[in-house]
Amino acid sequence: MSIASIRKEYQQQALTEADIDPHPLRQFDKWWSEAVASTIEEVNAMTLSTVSPGGMPSSRVVLLKGYDDHGFVFFTNYESRKGQELADNPHACLLFFWKELERQVRIEGRCDKVSAAESDAYYASRPLGSRIGAWASDQSREIASRESLEAAFRAWDEQYRDREVERPPHWGGYRVTPLCMEFWQGRPNRLHDRIRYERNAAEGWRWARLAP
Repeated sequence: MSIASIRKEYQQQALTEADIDPHPLRQFDKWWSEAVASTIEEVNAMTLSTVSPGGMPSSRVVLLKGYDDHGFVFFTNYESRKGQELADNPHACLLFFWKELERQVRIEGRCDKVSAAESDAYYASRPLGSRIGAWASDQSREIASRESLEAAFRAWDEQYRDREVERPPHWGGYRVTPLCMEFWQGRPNRLHDRIRYERNAAEGWRWARLAP
């Protein structure tokens, strides 16, 4: 089979004007509830895109760990590539792709660190191995071997064997505050539904339908 011949006809649902909530966070909440109730594995997986100082975009999958009217939260190493790029340019894009529902949600906005208290609370909820791993991994940096990574993990595990594992100062959360959100519903004949919300400082949120 050629790559060009791979295709899927989308025909499960529609996103009509009657379905649309005037506020994108409430619309997301509706879709999120339906996604959680579905068979999607790792429903909170989302692609995060950032941009280097030279203008080169980079993307990776991270996990949503919370959302509210203020934005969408994830956690990572502040010294990783994404952390360094966000320090230089605090704008980012998130993308959810829920193929089982034939849906995408794209979120563009400003990305800022959450409070230390919020990072501490989430870090304390992580499994012990994940907390140790945050100390052991110099994320995005070159390492000598897999063995050296595992040795670093063992060393940190031994160091914290008899005491509480505190959060590393280089690890914590970010919140993407949305300025634009787009909801995409697959439809037959590639005539997909696309609804984009944009935030206006004076008027709040407005939405419009886009050509697919």
